[in-house]
Amino acid sequence: MGLQGLTYLFVGASFAIYIGIAIWSRARSTNDFYIAGKGVSPVANGMATAADWMSAASFISMAGLIAFLGKDGSVYLMGWTGGYVLLALLLAPYLRKFGKYTVPDFIGTRYYSKTARLVAIVCLIFISFTYVAGQMRGVGIVFSRFLEVDINIGVIIGMLIVFFYAVLGGMKGITYTQVAQYCVLIFAYLVPAIFISLLITNNPIPQLGFGDKISGSSVYLLDKLDQLSIELGFNAYTENTKSNIDIFFITAALMFGTAGLPHVIVRFFTVPKVSDARKSAGYALVFIALLYTTAPAVAAFAKINFIESVQETEYQSVPSWFKNWENIGLIAWKDKNGDGLINYSNGNALEEVKPKYISERGQHGERLVANRPDRSNENEIYIDNDIMVLANPEIAQLPNWVIALVAAGALAAALSTAAGLLLVISASISHDLMKNMLMPNISDKQELFFARCAAAVAIFIAGLFGIYPPGFVAQVVAFAFGLAAATIFPVLFLGIFYKRLNKEGAIAGMLCGLIATSSYISYFKFINPSLNNNDFWFLGISPEGFGFLGMIINFVVALSVSSFYSRPPEDIYQLVDEIRKP
Repeated sequence: MGLQGLTYLFVGASFAIYIGIAIWSRARSTNDFYIAGKGVSPVANGMATAADWMSAASFISMAGLIAFLGKDGSVYLMGWTGGYVLLALLLAPYLRKFGKYTVPDFIGTRYYSKTARLVAIVCLIFISFTYVAGQMRGVGIVFSRFLEVDINIGVIIGMLIVFFYAVLGGMKGITYTQVAQYCVLIFAYLVPAIFISLLITNNPIPQLGFGDKISGSSVYLLDKLDQLSIELGFNAYTENTKSNIDIFFITAALMFGTAGLPHVIVRFFTVPKVSDARKSAGYALVFIALLYTTAPAVAAFAKINFIESVQETEYQSVPSWFKNWENIGLIAWKDKNGDGLINYSNGNALEEVKPKYISERGQHGERLVANRPDRSNENEIYIDNDIMVLANPEIAQLPNWVIALVAAGALAAALSTAAGLLLVISASISHDLMKNMLMPNISDKQELFFARCAAAVAIFIAGLFGIYPPGFVAQVVAFAFGLAAATIFPVLFLGIFYKRLNKEGAIAGMLCGLIATSSYISYFKFINPSLNNNDFWFLGISPEGFGFLGMIINFVVALSVSSFYSRPPEDIYQLVDEIRKP
């Protein structure tokens, strides 16, 4: 069976499993729809949390970022895993003991304010739609390449699948679907990594092969990558190019953002007991570590295979995988020096701006890039970071069934996170906005109806993000983490550990964190991207790391404003004491 047939088989079989689970575990009440009836075991919840967490950014884009950033890419590994320690220690058990449905539920009750609840809803929707944009882009990339359908059609198919099991099953259906999706995505990530590790280093364990010698050579893999990078005009692969302050701020933004992500936090509402919330976080870390400890190895394997596959190769002799990805616009080459050879080397690399293509070919048959100045020092190759994991099995010439498996795994990663995010949006609108603010007298059945309608609308908007993506998957997702760190984490943390914080302080802190972080990101990434470099950043902090400074602003404003207003009511003090009892 050919690659396309195998891909249809693998993807179709996985979709059938997801839909079957959704039918079997469909939600029959709001309790099922929002928090799966609080009946999920810690192991299953840990696995579902890992799937919810390991999105298209983790599966598709993280290794691609590390491949091209080198050691600088380690900030994603440190930040995204370190955040789970904060979550397990500082938030998860306390929020579970609070015992309600959503994060705005906690904020609205703890700060005794509908306005605080409304601000939290706005922040959560802002974060969730920013995050879901990256997932739908990942879905479109996989469909357009491996199923050979138009990228827009691929996004629509993904929307329909998510619509079915998210709207029908709610949190209950999503939870057990995510358990299946975790199994698919981790198997799909590890199998090609083991294959390629064996081919390059003769070591079957990728995490060890990453630091091993290349087969038949006395040279270590990382030493070879350093040597290649320097020869091509880049910094050594194992050296940082970012400033220490920027590395610190990005890592911190990702850590505190993880602890403030609504679709992750809500998972800890689904377990039977408070102690199960901590256990779930522990199991989730183990399940996540399987992928995260493999990602640096996958990045190194992909980078060395990519360079050796195309460097100084005539376009007519380029491997088929290159033209396959070129045909959907995610790789391009323009012969800058006229030698007829593909040269991947340092310069003003095209990764910064997604190119527009023209139908004409160059004198050597290359796909030309339009609207770009023909500078001789510019990197001849444009390559989208998001394709490295997906293209890696093709570059390494692995069997077609492995390539098809990776496609199914990438879709599982993107769809699992998209479903969790869409449910958060749905719950924020139906439970927090409709039930608790606008229509407090609606019945359980009516609330469930509104929840499903809100999920359907959210899926439609998410689809538009997939069709008109705002950037690279991991880049977009990093912004969501910054916003979560700057808005949600401080009010949750202070709400649990600082009883004196009042509603005025919480509202002011969230608004200042949201405005400061979103303005900084928007200015450098969308309004004036030409200034997006260290010379113009505030204190040398990149947009990806500004969320941590936004969090500090939130803390300072919240504490300062609180000191000017009266302390919270006595029943709030009692609520906090009750939450904090062992």
